[in-house]
Amino acid sequence: MIHPDTELRFISPEIGFGVVATKLIPKGTITWTFDSLDQIIAPESFEKMDPLQKVFLDKYCYRDHNGDYVLCGDHARFVNHSFRSSCMSTAYDCEPGRARHPPR
Repeated sequence: MIHPDTELRFISPEIGFGVVATKLIPKGTITWTFDSLDQIIAPESFEKMDPLQKVFLDKYCYRDHNGDYVLCGDHARFVNHSFRSSCMSTAYDCEPGRARHPPR
């Protein structure tokens, strides 16, 4: 789930939509964590999907440390990824892991 002090906004025709903060979010705040709305899609399942579904998932998923596709169930899927990002991963277990999820 994405931080509650964010919203989806249209940025520009070139960029499209992006997630922006609606209030100051202090440095070090966890801004996203995996929850029950998010989906994990194994590469084997991805390969069996319709081409239009693959295009959608390529655009809105990220790949986790296991190589699985993660589709966020809220507007977190619109977070822009950048080499100069204002958010970063943490050492905390905020992403899905094999220990918390049964094998697929």
